[in-house]
Amino acid sequence: MMGDNSRFEVRYGMLLNAIPSSVLIIDRQLQVLSVNENFLSKSQRSKESTVGRLLADVFPLVILQSTGIEENIRNVFNSGVAIKGQKMTYRAPGVPLRIYYYSILPVPNDQIMLIMEDVTEQVRLSEEVRRVERHLASVVESASDIVLSTDINGCILTWNSAAEKQTGLTTQDVHGVFFYDLCDANQKQAVRQIFQRMKAGNEPHTTEFDLLTPGKGGSILISWVFSPMLDDYGKTVGTVVVGRDLAERRKLELQLRQSQKLTALGVMAGGIAHEIRNPLAVCSSAAQFLLEDNVSADFLKECMRKIQTNIQKASAIIENLLRFARSSLDTDMSEVNLNNVLKETIELVTNQAKVQKIQIQLSIQKPVILVTGVSGLLQQVFMNICLNAINAMPEGGLLNITVNTIEDRVIVRVTDTGVGIPPGELEKIFDPFHTSSPVGQGTGLGLSICYSIIRQHLGSIQAESRLDQGATIVVTLPLL
Repeated sequence: MMGDNSRFEVRYGMLLNAIPSSVLIIDRQLQVLSVNENFLSKSQRSKESTVGRLLADVFPLVILQSTGIEENIRNVFNSGVAIKGQKMTYRAPGVPLRIYYYSILPVPNDQIMLIMEDVTEQVRLSEEVRRVERHLASVVESASDIVLSTDINGCILTWNSAAEKQTGLTTQDVHGVFFYDLCDANQKQAVRQIFQRMKAGNEPHTTEFDLLTPGKGGSILISWVFSPMLDDYGKTVGTVVVGRDLAERRKLELQLRQSQKLTALGVMAGGIAHEIRNPLAVCSSAAQFLLEDNVSADFLKECMRKIQTNIQKASAIIENLLRFARSSLDTDMSEVNLNNVLKETIELVTNQAKVQKIQIQLSIQKPVILVTGVSGLLQQVFMNICLNAINAMPEGGLLNITVNTIEDRVIVRVTDTGVGIPPGELEKIFDPFHTSSPVGQGTGLGLSICYSIIRQHLGSIQAESRLDQGATIVVTLPLL
C-alpha cells in the first residue's frame, strides 16, 4: 500500500499542477522542494534538474541580480509577510523573452511558495492597444477636417486641432458644450433632431449647415457626417462627427447652379415662347382693329380689354421666368412656404408640359408647410426634377407631385410615367457629370446640384424606379 506521505505528495503535486501559473516550493536554504508542470514547460527544464537544486542553479544569475528575488524570499521567511506583484523577465534557452509578475507567499512547514504569472501576452496586447490608440489619435489630430465626438445627448467630448484652427475655440472652450449650441440659430433645432434620431438608430447621417466661429467671429459652412459610436453590445453611446469646410466648393457650386439654370431656361424656351405667342397674337389683332375707321365704341373697348388682359398674361409668364433666372447670390436661410415654391415651379414648367402632352397633378396635404431654407435654391431643385421627369416622357404621360408631412419632416414625391431608370444607373444619378442624355444635350450636373442643395437644407434626396414604369424622386426636408 502507498504510504500516507506518498499519497500526500501525489495530491500535493496534483494541486500544484492544477494551478495555471508557474509554482515553486522553496525552503530556507533557497532549495527548490517542488515545482509544477507549468514552470517546467515554460523554463524548458526537467523535474530532475530542478527539484533539490538551489534557486541559483535554476534561475539565470542575471535574473537573480536584476530582480533581487533571493533577498525578497529571505525577507518573507524572516517577516512572514507575503510580497505580491513584483515584475521580472525570464528567458529560457531558445525561448523568446517572457514577462512575469511574481508573488512570494509563506506556507506551513517553514517553506515559501513562489508563484510566477506569465503576463507576456497581456503586456504585448496592452502595448499594441496603446500603439493603435496613439496611431488613431495621430490620425485624428493630423486630419484637415473637423473631427469631434459627443455623448448620446450631443455634449462635446473631444475636439481635434483642425476644429480649433477653423473655429478659434480650444478643447477647453467646447468641452461639455452641446454641439448644436455652436450652430446657427435657424438650424439649431434641426441639428438637435439629428442627435435625437441617432439615439433611435445606428444609421449615419449627412448634412450641411453653418458652424459658428466665436473665436474668429462669424460662421463657416460645413459638410457634416454624423456616425453612431457603439459599445460592445451594439448600443449607441455617442456620436462621431466629421466636418469639411465648403467655402471653396460652394463658390464652384454657385457657378454650376447658374450654368444649370441657363440649361433649364433653354429647355423651357420652346414651351414659353409658344405660350407668349398666343397673347401677343391676340394683342396684334386687337391693335389692327383699333387702327380701322368706323369701329363702334363698344368694339373699341372690347379690343382694349383683350389687349390689357393678354399683356397681363404675357407679363405673368415673363415674371415667373425672371424669378427663376435671377441669380441666387443670397443664400441666407429664412422661413419658406414649400407649397408656394412648388406652385411657382409648376407654373414655369406647365408650358413645356403642354407641348409634350403631359398632365401635371399636385396633391398637398396642408395649405401651409413651412421649412427653413432659400426659396430660390429649393425652386431650382424642383425645377430640375420636374424637367428631368418631363424629358423622360417624350410620348406624353402624367407628372404627379405629392406633399405629405410625417412627424418633423415633409416628404415631396415627384413621380413620372416615363421610361424609368436602369437598375445599374440608379445609384449614380446624383453623381456629378453623370447623364443618360446624348452628348451635347446634358451636363450631368442637375441632380448633383439638387443633392448638394438638399443637403445644405439638412434634408435628403433619393430615387426609386422600375425600367419602363417611370421613376420617383423623393425629397425629405425638416419642418420649421
